[in-house]
Amino acid sequence: MTVKHGREFLAIPGPTTIPDEVLRAMHRPAIDIFDEDLIETTERCVSGLKHIFRTGGDIYIYAANGHGAWEAALANVLSSGDGVLILNSGRFAEAWGKMADMMNLDVLTLPQDWRHAVDPIQVENQLHADKDSHIKAVLVVQVDTASGVVNDIPAIRSAMNAAGHGALLMVDTIASLATMPFEMDAWGVDVSVSGSQKGLMTPPGLSFVAAGERAVAAHETAGLRTRYWDWTSRQGELHPEKYCGTPPEHMLFGLRAAMDLLLEEGLDKVITRHRLLAEAVRSAVAVWCEKDVLEFNIIEPRDRANSVTTVLVDKAHDPLALRQYCKEHCGLVLGVGIGDLRGKALRIAHMGHVNAPTMLGALGVIEMGLIALDIPHGSGGTQKAIEYLGKNVKA
Repeated sequence: MTVKHGREFLAIPGPTTIPDEVLRAMHRPAIDIFDEDLIETTERCVSGLKHIFRTGGDIYIYAANGHGAWEAALANVLSSGDGVLILNSGRFAEAWGKMADMMNLDVLTLPQDWRHAVDPIQVENQLHADKDSHIKAVLVVQVDTASGVVNDIPAIRSAMNAAGHGALLMVDTIASLATMPFEMDAWGVDVSVSGSQKGLMTPPGLSFVAAGERAVAAHETAGLRTRYWDWTSRQGELHPEKYCGTPPEHMLFGLRAAMDLLLEEGLDKVITRHRLLAEAVRSAVAVWCEKDVLEFNIIEPRDRANSVTTVLVDKAHDPLALRQYCKEHCGLVLGVGIGDLRGKALRIAHMGHVNAPTMLGALGVIEMGLIALDIPHGSGGTQKAIEYLGKNVKA
């Protein structure tokens, strides 16, 4: 028996649900790559991204996923043999470090389990010990969607300053941009990377790099520059040069529409919406955890992201069975545990084109699945989420 019908709802941390306005914007013929409409589209996308990154720096748009932005960031500011410090807090910091290693960078890792945020004091100590300034960049993921952690970027920058170290601060905002506060310039971030398929509500396929003044200066002597990623090459006068060839037209039309939606709502309101919905989800999960079968992966509440919640499942029960039930019987798609949490967790995404009906519906389906599969849990989690929103979203 099933109550599944119509569109599935994606509660996975990317790709996220695409608004109809974005889909309609992409449903059009191709145009000339020198057309004024396309040039204006690029300009509007760049302007919108600057606003969302909160930066006056340079913006580069790549026809690539977020991993492409990682490589672009490294290639444009570093040289072979440079030291990079990876602040580990989940799968994606580890993966960025592996990429750096394959690019002949000297990768140093600040170890951290997947249940806590990066400790800024350890960052300061590590950089204090780097007496010869071998470390040229510090790499950190603001929100790791595998673990569900959010790292304190201002505190990490303060730790770097306290150590008196000149390394560049490079931040992955792929799962945090337009879902949580991020202030590139005010926080002293030198390079930021992001992608289209999460908070920016656009299909996968575009990634972005924002470069501050110190990164631009480092670019002048970087030895890893390649033709496709190169910032200088993308500053040419001809529009296609900004993309190292044919622009990804329809992706740009979609991104422009998504930018319009975000800016129309207002970035502060977007961030508040994500915070409220995340707290509602966490209110429900906290109730479900009362039977000690489910558990928040991130132990400290302050370190839990507003874009995704990772829930551990006791080994006596199969998280994939719950995921399958929600998908096959109800049309709700949850994220699986990945990396070290494969087969041990579920991930509930609450990012992008989400609202109270979608998230409360998702929570109701999860609770329905817990009941159907006889997974012990505290009762009334969805009701708790409703109560939270009722008390915090005033008329």
